[in-house]
Amino acid sequence: MANLKLGKLPDRTPAKITITVGADLNQALRDYATLYRATYGEAESVTELIPFMLEAFLDSDRAFAKARKEGLPDTDTDKPARRTRSLRAGDTAAASPAVSSTSQFQE
Repeated sequence: MANLKLGKLPDRTPAKITITVGADLNQALRDYATLYRATYGEAESVTELIPFMLEAFLDSDRAFAKARKEGLPDTDTDKPARRTRSLRAGDTAAASPAVSSTSQFQE
């Protein structure tokens, strides 16, 4: 088998991830999209910007890069993530900062 200069390409299948964000973060993301448009003269939706924002964040995290290079700690990734509890009568909004609107990223 030949040793090509170009290695095997990585998996490029996109993965859809659904998140819920608090009202303050939702507004900050919308503000960022507004500033992006003012800066570059092109409108991009929050949903289009988020993957690039996450990639830039991860690329700038030196501790994360070091951990990936040295090997990540073993974790049980099959366990579901901890969820915040639902609000009950008498609870304050501060008890659960999640916003469950599916249209929160609409421009």
